[in-house]
Amino acid sequence: MGPLAPPVRPTMSAADIDKGNSTFVAAPGKDSDLSPADEAQHPAPALSDEKSPGVRRVEALYSILTLQDRIFIFIGVFIIASAYGLDGLLRNAYQNYATASFSQHSLISTVLVLRSVIAAAAQPTSARLADIFGRLQLVCLAVVFYVLGTIVEAVSNNVETFAAGVLIYQVGYTMIILLVEVIIADITSTRERLLYSFIPNAPFLVLVWVSGNVSEAALNITDWRWGIGMWGIIFPVCAIPLIVTLFYAGRRRDTHPIKSLTWALSLSYLFWRLDVIGIILMIAGFALILVPMTIAGGTKATSEAWEAPHVIAPLIIGLIFAIPAFICWQLYTPRPLVPLKLIKTRAVWAAFGIALMLTWAYNMQADYLYTVLVVAFDFDIVMATRITALYTFCSVFTGAILGYVVYRHVYRLKIFIVIGTVFYMVAFGLLIRYRGDADRDSRAGVIGAQVILGVAGGMFAYPTMASLQAYLPHEQLAVITGLFLATYNIGAAFGGAVSGAIWTHVMPNELQSRLAKFGDNATLAASAYNDPLSFAKLYPVSTPERQALIDSIKQTQWLLTIAGICLCLPLIAFSFALPDPKLNNDQTLAGDGAQPSPPARIEGEVSPAPSGPAELRTL
Repeated sequence: MGPLAPPVRPTMSAADIDKGNSTFVAAPGKDSDLSPADEAQHPAPALSDEKSPGVRRVEALYSILTLQDRIFIFIGVFIIASAYGLDGLLRNAYQNYATASFSQHSLISTVLVLRSVIAAAAQPTSARLADIFGRLQLVCLAVVFYVLGTIVEAVSNNVETFAAGVLIYQVGYTMIILLVEVIIADITSTRERLLYSFIPNAPFLVLVWVSGNVSEAALNITDWRWGIGMWGIIFPVCAIPLIVTLFYAGRRRDTHPIKSLTWALSLSYLFWRLDVIGIILMIAGFALILVPMTIAGGTKATSEAWEAPHVIAPLIIGLIFAIPAFICWQLYTPRPLVPLKLIKTRAVWAAFGIALMLTWAYNMQADYLYTVLVVAFDFDIVMATRITALYTFCSVFTGAILGYVVYRHVYRLKIFIVIGTVFYMVAFGLLIRYRGDADRDSRAGVIGAQVILGVAGGMFAYPTMASLQAYLPHEQLAVITGLFLATYNIGAAFGGAVSGAIWTHVMPNELQSRLAKFGDNATLAASAYNDPLSFAKLYPVSTPERQALIDSIKQTQWLLTIAGICLCLPLIAFSFALPDPKLNNDQTLAGDGAQPSPPARIEGEVSPAPSGPAELRTL
């Protein structure tokens, strides 16, 4: 048997399967002791276990966690989330100063496109790695990528080096966002999960308002290099509480299921367990579809962008070859990255549909929102920035309250998800009504629409993820959560492509038509289209040129918001398709009984005594 041959799976009795037992059972008619020849062909018992080593390790950890352990883990999650949250908000501002210091800018736009691919592909890949090697190990790896990318950005002297740092940083950033959500799902029950899933988002209640002041204060005393580079020191320090807590909690019952394997068997194990070929095909599919869509639909796109060979060719290859190849591989590989049978269930495909439509619809109104607020509503820069942050603030605030209500009183999620999707549609109705003009009613209307949009998002975005996770076997929790989060990136790419196509096709024609009466309308229209913010400074609201620009934006925004409200219809349909279980104090609802999966036992291992009453392990 070659080093990359699939591991031989042991025979299990029906009773073992029914009980969820993942321990090794010898095949009928054979002794339990393997001969030396058999040992060369068959992996060790732990290698053939149904559950991955990282999952077995975290289940063992779950069985001994005390209330104190959980509190320290949540504190660690909050601290690390505060760090990467503030850094993410500041780094976007510093990046503008960084690119301005280089003579060429074209490569950065390409890198920003590739970031969306990395964000989509890295999540399920990181999830699979976490299942194999463990949560703690992947948190440490994420910190390494995060710090390394930050250092490369800070010391870069050209745009190519800076771009490489951005990509490395994005890998670490994406990994840590996924891992904090998976860790929370690992140690919480279905009833309390929604409440605690907002711990990594809680810092945004403050960060969205203070990030601008922090950025300005930092740039007053230093440059962009230290503004970015300081996070190479701050972030690993902020990661220490979570890493130390996971390390010491895990030491009480640590297992290393593949440490005794030969190199050949270890490589074979990792190759098939990681589904290396599936990961490659998935990344290729994401790249071939998302990159050309983002390029063709970006804010710099032209009306001919969709006809360009570098856009059409990758899309055709991705849709006709890469995606079908990925699906076929997942059907026949012994350890598929994406369990297609599980995705066929209502709890999974409906949740994926909600994630896709949520970000697709959101980006229809959000991609050009800042420009609309400044130009069409005549808000100043500070006010426009705060309005764009309303969605994040309202969604986190609403979701946290809802999490407490579900935990203490309701125990169900579907009703809130359905109501949230309906409110989402109502918000788009308000956006259709209030698309421009600087009068008081229009300004109040667009602010109210953003508030309702945020409240609606808080009622169904994270509740949908909690509903999905409630139905997942622990073995599939990380990967399906990663795919769910990747679906958000796919929806955002679709939204960016469609909104960019509408803007680039409609706005130039509207400006040409409405500015025709002002003489050299071609030059004036080009100026208004290429830089509407500068155009708005030259022509106040009272001037006819500014009003022509406002009317053009209103017409374009009408099409964008109409498209968004149409996407709300399948969004609502997917919400009705979700199941509506009653949540309980177990880690998952999957399986015969709603009990947490018992930790897999290693032969010869002594089970530790319970560390305390059950109520100490469930807040």
